[in-house]
Amino acid sequence: MKTPLPAALGAGIHTQTWFPNVLVLIKTVNPDAQLKVIAIDEQLRVIYEDNVHFDKDLPEFKTQGGVYIHSDRLTVTSPVLMWVKALDMILEKMKSSGFNFSQIRALSGAGQGCFSVSNSPIWMDSSTASQCRALEKAMGGAQPLATVTGSRAYERFTGNQIAKIYSQNPEVYKQTERISLVSSFAASLFLGTYAPIDYSDGSGMNLLQIWEKAWSKSCLDACAPGLEERLGCPVPSHSVLGPISPYYSQRYGFSPDCKIVAFTGDNPASLAGMRLQEGDIAISLGTSDTLFLWIQEPTPALEGHILCNPVDSQTYMALLCFKNGSLMRERIRDECASGSWDEFSKALSSTAAGNSGNLGFYFDVMEITPEAVGIHRFNRDNQKVSSFPKEVEIRALIEGQFMAKRIHAEKLGYKVLPKTRILATGGASHNKKILQVLSDVFNAPVFTIDTANSACLGSAYRAIHGLVAERNVSLADVVKLAPEPRLAVTPTPGAEELYRPLLKRYAELEQKVIYNPASSCLVK
Repeated sequence: MKTPLPAALGAGIHTQTWFPNVLVLIKTVNPDAQLKVIAIDEQLRVIYEDNVHFDKDLPEFKTQGGVYIHSDRLTVTSPVLMWVKALDMILEKMKSSGFNFSQIRALSGAGQGCFSVSNSPIWMDSSTASQCRALEKAMGGAQPLATVTGSRAYERFTGNQIAKIYSQNPEVYKQTERISLVSSFAASLFLGTYAPIDYSDGSGMNLLQIWEKAWSKSCLDACAPGLEERLGCPVPSHSVLGPISPYYSQRYGFSPDCKIVAFTGDNPASLAGMRLQEGDIAISLGTSDTLFLWIQEPTPALEGHILCNPVDSQTYMALLCFKNGSLMRERIRDECASGSWDEFSKALSSTAAGNSGNLGFYFDVMEITPEAVGIHRFNRDNQKVSSFPKEVEIRALIEGQFMAKRIHAEKLGYKVLPKTRILATGGASHNKKILQVLSDVFNAPVFTIDTANSACLGSAYRAIHGLVAERNVSLADVVKLAPEPRLAVTPTPGAEELYRPLLKRYAELEQKVIYNPASSCLVK
């Protein structure tokens, strides 16, 4: 047995022949605008957890929510140097706590999908509309592009961001040796050399052929010349990339034998962290809200995304993203509940399910699904109104967010079945009043996992899996010891009958919001 960690951490790290000790870092503009770290032991228990908050701990970068929102309200970036400094800071915190890095056998992580420039575009960016249209035109339309890459062109996807850089700064592009996603960039720091892009995160770029697991030459040529050599060859998400850089061994005491397993996207990592099964729906309630599931035979469409599965390269995952997540909920909390989640929850409890027919659409930033912006409120007669009472506003926000998720999931062909489980994670998964609305709208039980940091935990599981995947060991075998999800809430009797007509109304009103933007109440 190795020397245990300090008692305050609640566990020691032990050596084990088959299960490695794992350190995982998530490097991303994540649900709480933080860099997070989790370490697990051979029993899959979380024995260390910490974070660095970008705004609070690194005030010199002057970010809000870890990002810069530019004056056009479309361009959203984050300083890459801030991420690097946060990594140094969190490792120093671990070192000061007495953490024994020498026992770490494997390391992996996750990050939001983008490539790194001094101010990196992030997932909230909507400034590449012209590049998106050009890519779709080059591929024969939005649907042909989706059929090849899993998604129609999206502003935040890396291929379109690269096309923007090439168009606006061709000399910068010409001098660029390598283009990385945030995930592969973070892996490169630990590896000490360029890390390849993994299949799963790479399939969120509008560049990867998801069926062949190779870059699409047509897509590459449509975005920029010489792109393939700048991206490198993609690899399976369970790949061991090599040993950790000597820098980390010398500075922090990592074993030279510590392996770096390919980093991936935050959403694919969350799929691993929640140990999703076919038939389940997973919802991550964070800065962006995401809905995703495991799928065997995907049918790419104009809505949503099909990605390569991060834990089984022969299958896929389906994903729907909604930009206006926790930041939107926090703004309404601040305006309508004095900044208190307790008051917010009381307001939800004080209003009846269905909100007396009042419906709302809340998009502070340009939404992805659907493409709309602004605040739009409708009374029970479908008449547009300028405001709601505070408690009605709160319920309209939460019901509207969850109705949108069900509507758009069903458009992709998903069915809510009697056996369906909803697995909820992210910051809002701690709020049972919010989860009750989720359960009622979907008419399915909601379960939670032991930690809200599913992407972090999923990266830890993937680090273990990476060491044994070549022996045909599945992730399911690796995580058998992990705790089962906990039942949080069940649907209120009669919820399906109540929400079914409201879902129909919401879908119809959404079309009004999309096609009649002039009638919207825009947020300034």
